[in-house]
Amino acid sequence: MLSNFIDQIKLPFRKDKELYSSLYKIIGFYPHDISYYKLALMHKSVMRRNAKGRPVNNERLEFLGDAILDAIVGDIVYEHFPGKREGFLTNTRSKLVQRDTLNKLAKEMGIEKLVLSNGRSSSHNSYMGGNAFEALVGAIYLDRGYNACMRFMKKRILSQMINIDKVAYKEVNFKSKLIEWSQKNRVNLEFHMLDQKKDTNGSPMFNFEVIIEGQKGCSGVGYSKKESQQLASKLTLERLRKEPQFIDSVFAAKANRTKMEEEPVENVPSTDVKDDFIITQDIENAPEVKHENVFKEEVFDDRSASRRMSPMYRSNNETTESKSAKDDEEFDLSDISAKPLTREEIIAAAEAAAFEE
Repeated sequence: MLSNFIDQIKLPFRKDKELYSSLYKIIGFYPHDISYYKLALMHKSVMRRNAKGRPVNNERLEFLGDAILDAIVGDIVYEHFPGKREGFLTNTRSKLVQRDTLNKLAKEMGIEKLVLSNGRSSSHNSYMGGNAFEALVGAIYLDRGYNACMRFMKKRILSQMINIDKVAYKEVNFKSKLIEWSQKNRVNLEFHMLDQKKDTNGSPMFNFEVIIEGQKGCSGVGYSKKESQQLASKLTLERLRKEPQFIDSVFAAKANRTKMEEEPVENVPSTDVKDDFIITQDIENAPEVKHENVFKEEVFDDRSASRRMSPMYRSNNETTESKSAKDDEEFDLSDISAKPLTREEIIAAAEAAAFEE
C-alpha cells in the first residue's frame, strides 16, 4: 500500500521515497509537502544556504514547533488532570516537553537517524534529536495544521510512548529540589558560572558550579544554562547524600555565618533607670515616722512597707486589723447612746460639734 502511494506521487528522487517511508513510520501519515520535513531534519552544522545566501536549517521550524508543542501539551494536560492546580499542570507540561524527554523520543522513534548533519555534531550536541523533534512538529503544523499536531501527540506519543501519569508524578527538577532543601535548612545557595565557551560546531556551552554556604559543591556542563545547573544540582544532591563530611562542612559554615550575623554591631542599651534625683535614706536605721497626707489618711514607713499591697490583695486579717485600729482613733464610743434624742437635741449637738472644730 505504501509503495503504491509513493509511486502515485511520482517522487523525483529515490531518497525522497525513502524519506516518505521513514516519516510514515514516525508520524503515522504521509506528508503533503515534503519540503517542510526536509527542512526540519536539516541541522545547522550542514551550513547550506538558499539562493539569497541565507542559511537553511531547522532552527526556525524548531522555534515554531516549540510554541505549538507547548500549546498542544498544555491542552492535553489540562484535559487529562481535571481539578489540578496551575503549578501542577505547568510542572507536568514542562517535564513532557523538556529536552531530555524529547531527546529520548527522537532516539526511540528513529528521528535522530534522519537528521542531516556534518556527522560530528551528534556527539557534541545532546539536543540535536530533541530540536529535530520540535522542528518536526513545526513541519506538521505547516503541512497539516494544528489538529494534525494534536492527533500526532495524542495517538502516536502519549498513547504509545509516554505514560503521562508517571511523568506527572515523577520529580526530575533537581535544581528545584536543591533550592527547596536549602530553604528548609536555611542555608545559602548560589549557582556560579565557571566558564562559557563554544564547542567545535559553534554551539554554546556553559559550566555552572553549586556553592552552598561558601562550600564548593559539584559542577555541570551543558548546552544551556538550565541544563548545566540541573546537572550541577543533581550531582550536588548525590554528594550531600553520600558524603557525610561534605554536609557536615556545610552546616559548620552555616553555624559560623549565623554566629557572626547575630553578633550585635553595638552594645544593647541598658534598662537601668538613673535615680539620682531621689534622696535615698538608710531604711534600716531610720526611725519610724508618721506622715499625714492631703487625704487625712495616715501613712506609715514600716520596714515591711517595701512590699506594700493594695487592700484588695491583703488578707482578711490584715484588712480587719487595720480597719479596727483606724476605727479606734477616729470614733468616740461616748457618742453612742440608746436614749432617743429629740429633734432639738440633735440640732444642738450638731451645732456644738461644729463650733468645737
